This record gives sequence, C-alpha cells and structure tokens, in this order.
Amino acid sequence: MPQLGESIAEATIREILISTGDEVKSDQDIFGVETDKAMMEVTTPCSGVIAEITADVGTSYAVGSTLAFIEATEEDATRAGLIKPTPETKSEEVEENLHFAVDQKDVIDQDAPLPVTPTVEGGLPVPVRSSVYLSPRLRHRMEELGLNSADLAGLPGSGAGGRVTVEDFEKFISELEQNHTTDASPMRIAVADSMRRSWTRPLASVTVPIIMDSVLAHRKSLDPKPGVTLYAIRALAIAVAENTAVAGRLIGTRIVHPNAIDIGFAVEAEDGVLVPVIREVDKKPLADLQENYAGLLEQAKNRRLSPEATGAGIATITNVGPFGITAASPIPLPEQNLVLGLMAGKTVPVWDPEKGSFVPKMESNFILSFDHRILDGGAAGRLLQRIGQLLNEPESL
Repeated sequence: MPQLGESIAEATIREILISTGDEVKSDQDIFGVETDKAMMEVTTPCSGVIAEITADVGTSYAVGSTLAFIEATEEDATRAGLIKPTPETKSEEVEENLHFAVDQKDVIDQDAPLPVTPTVEGGLPVPVRSSVYLSPRLRHRMEELGLNSADLAGLPGSGAGGRVTVEDFEKFISELEQNHTTDASPMRIAVADSMRRSWTRPLASVTVPIIMDSVLAHRKSLDPKPGVTLYAIRALAIAVAENTAVAGRLIGTRIVHPNAIDIGFAVEAEDGVLVPVIREVDKKPLADLQENYAGLLEQAKNRRLSPEATGAGIATITNVGPFGITAASPIPLPEQNLVLGLMAGKTVPVWDPEKGSFVPKMESNFILSFDHRILDGGAAGRLLQRIGQLLNEPESL
C-alpha cells in the first residue's frame, strides 16, 4: 500500500483490477481503494507479471502493507527503487521511485491487515482523552477493540464516583452484540474523529441576517452562473485578509496567523462530507475562481479529490440552505478556527426609508462558529457584518 496522501495512513480495498498471471506495465491501475477522503487507485511500481494477490476486497491495509507480488526483472525493480542497486550496477540512469519505496522504519504491520474495527485517524492527531477517569486496564481493553472514551458517553458507571469499571464495559459490549449493527465507513469514522477533537475547544456561534438580493441579481447576469457558496468564499477571504488574526490559531500564548488565505467548502458525499480547498482566494477575483470551484465540486461529489485539493485551509464554508435548514451550529475542523454556515433564504419585509414602506427582500442567516479563545462575539459579529457589506457589492468580488 503506497502513501496515497500526506495525511492518509491506511486504505480499504474496494476493487481488484488484475488477476494472478496478468502481465502489467509500470503505473498501471491494479487496485481501487477507498480512503477517508476519496476513491483512489493503487498502481504498479514497475512492469512484470502478477505472481500473487494477498489483498482482500473490503479489508483495510496500512501504508506499507503487502497487497500483491510482481515478478519483475532486476533492471525494472532497481529502476523502480524496489531493490537497491549494487555499487557495480548503480549509475546516474537509476532513478529511485519515492512513491513506492518505503523506508523500513516507516512500515506499519507489514503483512497484517488492520483490525475489523480500526480506529481511523485519517492522518489527524490522536483524539484527546476526556476528563472522565478510565483505569489503565480499561483503556487497554478499549484500545484492543478500537474504541475511545466518547464511545462510552452514555454508559453509567457502577464504580466509585460513577467511574466506569471493566465489568461495566464488558457488560456494555455484550449488550451491544445483541443489537443490529452496521459497519461505519472510513469516511464516517474520520468525520466522527474530527468532530470529537474539535469539541475539545471552547466553541461559540453568532448569527447575522444578510440580504442576498444583490448577489442573486449579479448571479443572474452571468453565464455560467457562480454558486452562492463561491460568493461567500470570496467575501470571507477578503474579510479575513483585512485582519488575519481572526483566522489564526492559539498555540500556547501566541496567535499564529495564516500564511495564505485558503478556503475550503463542504460537499456532501456518500456517508460523509469532503472539504476541497481553493488556494489564495483573496488574490483571485470571482471570475477566476469559478472554473476551479466547479471542478473541485464535481470531483468531491465523485470522491475523486487529489491530495493537493484537500487540507491546510484556514476556514470552511458550509451551505445547508438547499436542505431547507434555517439555523444550525456548524463545527470548525480541528485545524481551523472558523466555519461559516449559509442557511436557507427566505423572503422577508425590510423597511425602505426612501420609499417609506416595507419591501420584500431575500434574507439568509449567516452563522459563524469559531474558537472562543481567538474571537469574542463582537469581533465575530463585525466579521459577519463585513462579509454582508462585500456581498452587497458583488461586482467588487
């Protein structure tokens, strides 16, 4: 199993595209795999003949695990970096294949698949334990089963002070086995892990109603028409660029400002959410962002995002308006401070001082969730107000 992305530690085999005895070429697709972020392909490191397939469909394998064996010539294997050339044969023509050459110290469980119920971290830091006391013995038992303290949130303890004992835990597991269960997908496990770690921070949300008539009128005048989400992405990027501290991260006693204004946007995928990222949004006008946005949207829906299109954003936009949602509490990703939620629009009466009467306007609640250690309600409200001002002048975006 190759390293399929910077933060990917394992992948699940979904399709085997070759059979034993097949002749293959270098970089030929041989396995379709699923990570917590996308559907991807594993390719051959060199030309040869498939000698044996050890991987099974539906099983997760860690990076470095053996999936199959290829009979190859010494020349092809050396060129691919699979074997080290001898001093006599080493030359400038030999190129090391960094994608498939795995250092022995980085190999994880070389031949063994992951447990049936693995704790999928998705390349993210290990979840922080809750403040509830768990004995070392109980922690060890939970680790054997791939569980964490959040999984025991609804379990009352019979020990001193309500402590959950090993006996409580084993009874809990036994009762679970009597219920109907289904396997959670790698993406669902990764989303759960991400949200659990996000909740270790003091999060807060503020809401500001924003009139969307100017955006909708501007959108109608264009062909193709940009999505409303793209307008919000651009407005948020400009507002953050004016004061990058609002998107910073508190590390110890210092606020770390972002080096680039990269904004992600949530896309509903099968059994989860993907967040493709648009780079340096503050430096590109709306018209230049549209093609990139449309391409990332389509890739995310098909779970075909490249590693370069994910991660490292400073904020995320989530548009839940199409689902009829008018209020929500979006949770920022663990590595981010901000998430901006766009709610469903509705026609409301707004007082027009020039006409001296109420006029119908399309209004949408914008909800900003943030790390309260970085922002207070006033600063968050001003950020939303600035976004509203920018959206009221969409031609400037």
